[in-house]
Amino acid sequence: MPDLARCALFLDLDGTLAPIASGPETASVPISTIALLRRLAPATDGALAVVSGRTIETVDRLLHPLRVPVAGLHGAQWRGPDGQVSAVPMDRERAARLLARLRAIATGHAGTRVEDKDISFAIHYRQAPGQESRIRREVAEAAAAFEPDYVLQFGKMVAEVRPRGADKGNAIERFMAIAPFSSRLPVMAGDDLTDEAAFATVARLGGVSIKIGGGDTSASWRLSDPAALAGWLDSLLAQSPASAPPHG
Repeated sequence: MPDLARCALFLDLDGTLAPIASGPETASVPISTIALLRRLAPATDGALAVVSGRTIETVDRLLHPLRVPVAGLHGAQWRGPDGQVSAVPMDRERAARLLARLRAIATGHAGTRVEDKDISFAIHYRQAPGQESRIRREVAEAAAAFEPDYVLQFGKMVAEVRPRGADKGNAIERFMAIAPFSSRLPVMAGDDLTDEAAFATVARLGGVSIKIGGGDTSASWRLSDPAALAGWLDSLLAQSPASAPPHG
């Protein structure tokens, strides 16, 4: 059990803090988990960040009233410990053409929807699982037309086209270069293919990687679901001297 006082916590959102939902718009983080994160942040001296494919705005909405450092859109958006927000520069006209191309693909497949993340775009097909192979092929063809600015990223029942260079591994490296994350043990929890880059970075840094749920992974540990992760984090907090009640 790592010592929270020495840890830098990096947590994915969907499928890790929030249970998997039927669609991105219906996801929610349990109130008890938000309360847990509010206690974990000071126990790590603020070295707690969400590393997600969601936008920073959506992360803040799902964790309200909590605000923590965030790498949004796999790191294409960034909010550091100082609260300053930045994003990779993008060609808006090119992004609009990519979005139109993906919307045309979704129109041809009942049960799919496009998520517009401003500079990253995803087709969700959880309601059309039988179309996965065809949708992935069509999205791959669309993404190829927008190289080298964009790359394709597959996830659980989603195909996303995101800015090149934005991945969760790079985001964790960026956090680990600054206070209060630097010189700590990185601990990363995630559930999807998009988290594998983060697991690889954490392994290289000698940290702890935790896969949530089933599936192949390079993570060193596994927990069954978001509730199990919350329970494990709570056990870390219970052992932390920072969480002990004051004497007297």
